[in-house]
Amino acid sequence: MLYLDHAATTPVRPEVLAAMLPYLTDRFGNPSSHHTVGEAAAAALEDARRRVAAVLGVRAGDIVFTSGGTEADNLAVKGLAVGAALRRGAPVHVITTPIEHEAVLASCDYLEQVHGFPVTLLPVDSTGLVDPTDLAAALRPETAVVSIGYANNETGTVQDAAGLAAVTTAAGVPLHLDAVQAAGWLPLSETGADALSLAGHKIGAPQGVGVLAVRSRLPLEPLIHGGGQERGRRSGTENLAGVVGFAVALELAEAERAEASTRVGALTDAFIERVLDRVPTARLTGHPTRRLPGTAGFTFAGTSGEAVLLELERRGVITSSGSACAAGSDEPSHVLVACGVEPEVAQTSVRFTFGHAHRSDLTAVADAVAASVAAVRSGT
Repeated sequence: MLYLDHAATTPVRPEVLAAMLPYLTDRFGNPSSHHTVGEAAAAALEDARRRVAAVLGVRAGDIVFTSGGTEADNLAVKGLAVGAALRRGAPVHVITTPIEHEAVLASCDYLEQVHGFPVTLLPVDSTGLVDPTDLAAALRPETAVVSIGYANNETGTVQDAAGLAAVTTAAGVPLHLDAVQAAGWLPLSETGADALSLAGHKIGAPQGVGVLAVRSRLPLEPLIHGGGQERGRRSGTENLAGVVGFAVALELAEAERAEASTRVGALTDAFIERVLDRVPTARLTGHPTRRLPGTAGFTFAGTSGEAVLLELERRGVITSSGSACAAGSDEPSHVLVACGVEPEVAQTSVRFTFGHAHRSDLTAVADAVAASVAAVRSGT
């Protein structure tokens, strides 16, 4: 089997597992305990915090460890909005886009429905790009947070982070970038964002650990209350082994980023070209060039995306139809529909995502795609 669904989750790297193992066995202390065992755990926690901060180009105090990308997104959107509202003493305005991960969109819906905060959805073009001038026009005096995905989890389209940050910085409004898919592929230390969300299981760390890097000067209302861990921004005993693993995985991903992006990007470009050549009905989703090096998504009009996936699996290729968080849904991709794709065509989408370690030519995979689409269309 060839696993091509790295955007959903990646295997844990051996180096990460080795770094975690002591904290799953003899170094089992609680970082909040005031004795030598706990102090050793606290030292490991703060070492991981400093290492993550160094990769992201922020202060160690800006790092909040979470249970994953979903919690990090929730904390960024809800925490910044509610924190600003409490300081202002009135409802605030939130800006996002219709192509965001469900963690962001559901958080915005919660703020609108429960707290009465107005939410603006910025338009995107047919490739999923946001125009910074549209963002500038949408800002209000009471805007508290702008939340946009650095790179889309379904299409791989990469936003103009610098252009968006220039707009929000000039207006004094915090910008949150969901960088879950960008980590390991795009620069993270100079985005201009005030908050970044990351998930460990996208970069070779285990599931169940993530990070929100958020400027400590910003008011952030915690989602989880209790013992006051993470400087009061996220209570609960930290997942120490996961945190240590996350730091190692992020360092490795950043060290490999330039070489892996060039190598995998070239393989992906050739794969896209061959699929489009072999399958007349295939259409590339997202931007043709401003895209993650390891992501290639297509629609195959006149087929069923799920049927194509089953045919691919029969041929030894494991991939997906889009976000793993929406798996099992019969609804067309909200990302593609927002980009102007007809709902019935959006339901035919298939996404291929490659990892850092991929080195083999993808011609055989492209041919398997062509054979699978042909089989579905012929009903055989």
